Amino acid sequence: MVFSSSVFLMAFLPLTLLAYFIVPARLVKVRNAVLLASSLVFYGWGEPKYIVIMIFSIVFNYASGLVIGKHTGMGNKHRVRPMLIFCVFGNLALLGIFKYTDFVLDTVNRLTAAGLTLPGIALPIGISFYTFQTMSYIIDVYRGKVEPQKNLITFGAYVALFPQLIAGPIVRYSDVAVMLAGRRTNLEQTAEGVRRFIVGFGKKVLLANQIYVVWMELSSMENLSAAAAWLGAVAFTFQIYFDFSGYSDMAIGLGKIFGFDYLENFNYPYISRSITEFWRRWHMSLSSWFKEYVYIPLGGNRKGIARQLLNISIVWALTGLWHGASWNFVMWGVYYGIILIIEKLGLLRILEKCPAAIGHVYSLLIIVIGWVIFAVEDLGDVAHYIGMMFGSTGKIADDAFIYFFESRIWLLIACVIGSTPLPKMVCTAAADVLKDKEVLLSVIETVLFMGILILSMAFLVSGSYNPFLYFRF
Repeated sequence: MVFSSSVFLMAFLPLTLLAYFIVPARLVKVRNAVLLASSLVFYGWGEPKYIVIMIFSIVFNYASGLVIGKHTGMGNKHRVRPMLIFCVFGNLALLGIFKYTDFVLDTVNRLTAAGLTLPGIALPIGISFYTFQTMSYIIDVYRGKVEPQKNLITFGAYVALFPQLIAGPIVRYSDVAVMLAGRRTNLEQTAEGVRRFIVGFGKKVLLANQIYVVWMELSSMENLSAAAAWLGAVAFTFQIYFDFSGYSDMAIGLGKIFGFDYLENFNYPYISRSITEFWRRWHMSLSSWFKEYVYIPLGGNRKGIARQLLNISIVWALTGLWHGASWNFVMWGVYYGIILIIEKLGLLRILEKCPAAIGHVYSLLIIVIGWVIFAVEDLGDVAHYIGMMFGSTGKIADDAFIYFFESRIWLLIACVIGSTPLPKMVCTAAADVLKDKEVLLSVIETVLFMGILILSMAFLVSGSYNPFLYFRF
């Protein structure tokens, strides 16, 4: 089930809200049970069999947390380290079996011609996200950062909570522990959540779904001109941003409605002046997770420049592999790792001294090329497409470029503006101007958000393409 579907909007969400708010706020454990039950329905809507994997993960990590927390609290941290290793290994094994078995066997076949049979294991939706959440919980319990959760239903609600279950943001237990124990919502918070959800819904349906057509049409053509190849790559660049940030907006909005304050996951990444800055603004929960649980434990920047560069390389190889069981994702991670190392070795200092425009152009060129590597699975096709971007066909522009550019010019302009803070700045300025006219401001806000919602629903009903790209991760 996806947020931008009629089943979710017209049936699941209203029924869940009714069941949740009919329970008094003081009965927070009952509310958690409602959220857990509804989240399992949400998760199992398309493939009920994957609920078993989810429940196993919940029980396994719940029990592990209790054991680790008990011995850590008794001052036997060194004795419980094997349990921590076992639990981390168990989580990674679960992720590895379902996500990487076919990839590993296929790679062996390509290298050795062994002829191994691929089992064709289907990937459970969102397993990468909830596995990272449970691992962060176990590690934080071991570190003494959080107390182990003693209520299985409450822990299950944390792991399975449907707003952020299948595409993030990655929520650490330490960030929501207090809210799981007790939370209250008010009209202002609910209204803020609804507005945030509508913004994300609009990003997804009105921008991501529409610009996708440009990428899919152009990427399927042979011998594109350089201009057409760049236009297709730019279209995917906008699609993945509005698709994923739109989902994050909807997740954060839904969280507010149920009394949870999730951390931001995006901060206008395409206005960055360096790739280092870009990764501080893009998918921030993932970057933070790798920094906290991989980069720093490896030594971070505390053991000399050589070790730091090695740590960056490891983190980015793992980041690429986390995104998918395919060599183009590994290449994508290595690509960014190399660029970040180059920036660390001195390029970043040069960029900081350059005019802002140079940094923006540099970053966008790197980002757009990176998204081609990310989007095209076959490495040969990646090389072919990037070659077309740099004129391998000998054509600067062609009819395909002219047609898609002219027919989508207003959509492209909307995507450019929507990926910057400009809309927020305009809204803030308008609110300041009308701060003494609260009724008029309220009417304008209502009309604006209702307009986005109605238009998005109309596009949703009439459209056919509506997945979330990050479901496969």
